[in-house]
Amino acid sequence: MSNEAILHGSEVSTHEAHHDGHGEHHHHETFISKYVFSMDHKMIAKQFLITGIIWAILGGLMSVLFRLQLGFPDTTFPWLENILGHWAKGGKIQPEFYYALVTMHGTVLVFFVLTAGLSGTFANFLIPLQIGARDMASPFMNMLSYWFFFISSVVMISSLFIQTGPASGGWTSYPPLSALGDASIGSKTGMDLWLIAMALFVVSSLLGGLNYISTILNMRTKGMSMTRLPLTVWALFFTAVLGVLSFPVLLSGFILLLFDRHAGTSFYLSDIFLASTQKALPNEGGSAILYQHLFWFLGHPEVYIILLPAMGMVSEVMSTNARKPIFGYMAMVGSIFAITILAFLVWAHHMFVTGLNPFLGSFFVLLTLLIAVPSAIKVFNWLTTLWRGNIRFTPAMLFAIGFVSLFISGGLTGIWLGNSSLDIHLHDTYFVIAHFHIVMGVASFFGMFCGVYHWFPKMYGRYLNNTMGYIHFWITIVGAYLIFWPMHYEGLAGMPRRYLDYSGWASFNQFGGLNHFISIVSIIVFAVQLLFVFNFFYSIFKGRRVKSENPWGSNTLEWTTPIHPGHGNWVGEIPEVHRWAYDYGKDGREFIPQTEPISANESEHH
Repeated sequence: MSNEAILHGSEVSTHEAHHDGHGEHHHHETFISKYVFSMDHKMIAKQFLITGIIWAILGGLMSVLFRLQLGFPDTTFPWLENILGHWAKGGKIQPEFYYALVTMHGTVLVFFVLTAGLSGTFANFLIPLQIGARDMASPFMNMLSYWFFFISSVVMISSLFIQTGPASGGWTSYPPLSALGDASIGSKTGMDLWLIAMALFVVSSLLGGLNYISTILNMRTKGMSMTRLPLTVWALFFTAVLGVLSFPVLLSGFILLLFDRHAGTSFYLSDIFLASTQKALPNEGGSAILYQHLFWFLGHPEVYIILLPAMGMVSEVMSTNARKPIFGYMAMVGSIFAITILAFLVWAHHMFVTGLNPFLGSFFVLLTLLIAVPSAIKVFNWLTTLWRGNIRFTPAMLFAIGFVSLFISGGLTGIWLGNSSLDIHLHDTYFVIAHFHIVMGVASFFGMFCGVYHWFPKMYGRYLNNTMGYIHFWITIVGAYLIFWPMHYEGLAGMPRRYLDYSGWASFNQFGGLNHFISIVSIIVFAVQLLFVFNFFYSIFKGRRVKSENPWGSNTLEWTTPIHPGHGNWVGEIPEVHRWAYDYGKDGREFIPQTEPISANESEHH
């Protein structure tokens, strides 16, 4: 019965699509039903993307503010007081607010931009289009996943406007600082709002992830076997699996933290004396280390929840623009799978300095270093895909190549940090900041930019401006290296993170000039991101129009839909798939779409 109903439904929708000519239904769609409470996966993807862009501007602005403090510790900026009030008394950022800035910057960029903005946008946009489905398995659940993200965003932003200010326990919110309201001003209401926002965020991620998994497993078009899926879909599939298995653990950690804050429990608290009240707390038997285990059990897979979608899109864009098949397709799928498994087995490498048993630590060292193997497989396959390719340097392709560069250089320092004895020296220094910003932060942003430049014509039927794209790329990649490369040296010298002023320190004030330089570069790089934002919104309305359905000469199914696909994606039947996604530069032809049947002489070759 259900199958018949589905078939009947698709007949109805194709009938309406024919009736209208380009796939839009003639239900009287209001502005609200089309743009606000939309159940079309393409519109939901744009909602995620635009919300993510707004968050990225905010998160980037925060880093500019604290870089002003780090680069110019002795200077006062009277205009800061006009904007931030008592957070910047006398034109200097106050210590409490500095910690709040660092905390919110990390939270916003890791979760609200690189998790929701990247996965939310591209999983929603690409999965139905690339597997040949009319929409997600549950469009309603899909809409809910965006609205939970939106409500979570509202709660998180609201914490910036309360008297005591936003959470300031670092983006990891370790107890006891985060568990005791009296511990610091940033542990009061702001911390509650942070925890509630994060809990709502987890709900959004789970609704999205379950939807992505069921769509990929159940709704592929005829002929689209799992081994014919584009690597983007494989990457988004494993990303969703990671999220569904690890986010609930984080949620439990947050709920126990709320209990400790408000219900008098002792999950994380034990034997604590509060200097401010001159009293010993009654809590005993809890362990702050328990929270770290719960947090990092999500926190490490989170790195790959952010990286995998970028890897998938980079593979797709590279193959398309090198005009040759992706090298080692099954090895690429296998390495994504291996990364997914290993991501769950390495969380304690964030905890080498917590008093973890060194023998146990050695297991985590081994598993951590093992992740280098699938990562290296991916890198070699990307480089081999580029080798002797007929490369078109579109902005998307440049960002894809930039991603590989950042992934290599940032990933290599992970081998240092994965070694437990070295980590004792490097932990909580600038070396760690340098490592994860390059390998996860900047690299994932490059994957995201690569995706936006490549699929923008499919999203909006117009092109982004190429000249602005090239300026954006070159300043961003040079700037990113100039910002984060020098931090490795500061870290090797032992310079600790999360301090707002190093100038009084005899051992670290030698880096005054370097910090000054880093801050200036970061302001320039932030300005160039605003150029991208302008390019994005300007091109939606005024960009060069897309004339053909397949502007990049690509093989995947999304380029077989109309230039402005309606809800339902294809007019008439959904195309059937006959081959894998990477037949480029074959039999004297530049590209052969997945929908093209395999001819007799080709099957002899096979």
